[in-house]
Amino acid sequence: MSETQFIKTSESLMPDSPASAASAAPADTGAAAPAPPSNRKKLFALLGGAILVAGLAYASYWHFIASHHVSTDNAYTAAEVASITPAVSGIVRSVPVVNTQQVHKGDVLVVIDDTDAKIALAQAEADVGRAERKVRGYVATDTQLSAQVSARAADQTRMAAQIASAQADFDRAAIDLQRREVLSHTGSVSGEELSNARAAFATARAALDAARAAALQAKASRDAAVGSLEANKVLIADTTVETNPEVLLARAKRDQARVDLERTVLRAPVDGVVASREVQAGQRVQTGAALMSVVPIESVYVDANFKETQLGKVRIGQPVELESDLYGSKVVYHGKVAGLAGGSGSAFAMIPAQNATGNWIKVVQRLPVRVRIDPAELRAHPLGINLSMEATVDTRGGNDAPAH
Repeated sequence: MSETQFIKTSESLMPDSPASAASAAPADTGAAAPAPPSNRKKLFALLGGAILVAGLAYASYWHFIASHHVSTDNAYTAAEVASITPAVSGIVRSVPVVNTQQVHKGDVLVVIDDTDAKIALAQAEADVGRAERKVRGYVATDTQLSAQVSARAADQTRMAAQIASAQADFDRAAIDLQRREVLSHTGSVSGEELSNARAAFATARAALDAARAAALQAKASRDAAVGSLEANKVLIADTTVETNPEVLLARAKRDQARVDLERTVLRAPVDGVVASREVQAGQRVQTGAALMSVVPIESVYVDANFKETQLGKVRIGQPVELESDLYGSKVVYHGKVAGLAGGSGSAFAMIPAQNATGNWIKVVQRLPVRVRIDPAELRAHPLGINLSMEATVDTRGGNDAPAH
């Protein structure tokens, strides 16, 4: 046996030291006790189950709800605001309404001084009476001119008879003069008789010329009377006093003056709330100037700006649920899709965006969707314009054709 083996054998036969015995005791105890169950597996199992349940819940939500709804909070209320503008100019006498005041259709909003309008109406009514009398005068003149034409025709007939008589006298005087001139060569007729015959011939010729001139004058007088009659008939042809153009024109001016008088009182065109009042009593206003607005709060609608990627299934008539920041989630409005804009807002800008550039970056566009709200719900919870809304469209209903 070698020295090394002897040392190892001696060490193995020697009793353990207290320190080594103490250090070995726990190891023996641990090896002998059973291992405790691990909580890590339970945690992983619970976490996995929770994830599975959440996944199933989300899948169910997506399949039954989310995949059939599109929503946006980029939505605002709007309305067809009535702008109050005067149709006549003048001094404002009174403004009986103020901003935020509720008015009904027909309520007085602005009163303009009507003095000038009343005077203009009185003048127009006088012009109507004058035009009617003038047309009645045309009718009376027509009868008078017809009588004048008949009288001038009678004068022509009389002048024709006078011409015939003067012609006969002239012919007789000419024959008598010719006979006496022949006899004067034989001395059978005295010089005095010849002179008398020549004088009678000259008188007959002058009378014939005068008769012819009178006939021409009678013809001219008749032609003038006929012309006046025809001109007067043009004024009253196919008309009466009620339908004569001059009377109709005068009445139209009178009606315009009456309308201008009525327009001195500006009334509310719709039910709503007064806003943007810009007029004061005593102010001179011009035609077309904006004086105030009336917001029809019972006709408020919503323009919801959806992303273009959300609009593939949106149709006219689909139901919409809306919530306002004014009332919060406790008030839910119901409405329907009324229409889709023809393009994005940038397409109608004064200077449209030019996308054919080298530094172009694609941006998802938004298109306004018009939503009509249930009027009963609007009456129960009124909304102003330009208020923030959240809109959710149920894409399972509506028309077959897209909203646009």
